[in-house]
Amino acid sequence: MLGGTGDERMRRAVGPLTRLADWPLLRQVRDGDARGLGLSARSMRSAQLVARTAEADQVVRSICPYCAVGCGQLVYVKGGRVVQIEGDPDSPISRGRLCPKGAASEQLVNNPLRERRVKYRRRYGTEWEDLTLDLAMDMIADRVIQTRRETWQDRDAEGRSLNRTLGIASLGGATLDNEENYLIKKLFTALGIVQVENQARI
Repeated sequence: MLGGTGDERMRRAVGPLTRLADWPLLRQVRDGDARGLGLSARSMRSAQLVARTAEADQVVRSICPYCAVGCGQLVYVKGGRVVQIEGDPDSPISRGRLCPKGAASEQLVNNPLRERRVKYRRRYGTEWEDLTLDLAMDMIADRVIQTRRETWQDRDAEGRSLNRTLGIASLGGATLDNEENYLIKKLFTALGIVQVENQARI
């Protein structure tokens, strides 16, 4: 590296661009930083930046919720609020890597537009209303029971046993893991539901 001590180079690198010699391209040439990865890439603004991970109170290990791969995440928390989510290098599955959705999952937690309540619009209704989760789950269960009862088929026209309903179908999501899919399939088979699919296969 050319031109003085490290401290002197830093002062030149982050100083105001008042002289032609202070411009980043010329600093690259002067300091031998051909790839622009060293001090020549710094500015007054970037020198003052601190990573959100450095300010976190704690780091919590988690799993990305977006698909069934199960990439490991490090969730950085400050003051009880998630401030950053990064890949977990100790994860044997993802080894510190995250896809764009997993890397942006901090927005899933903190987005002010995230809906945190059950929304329901009644038949022929024009407005959404808030429901409690317990009430919504009871409504779903009641409709499954009623639909199964009304669409149940014991036998076909030739007398062959069917024991099924075609009035209910299931389309699972890619966030479901093998164990969840196994339990869903067992439940729906017991209910006589034969139209069971997963969007990850479509």
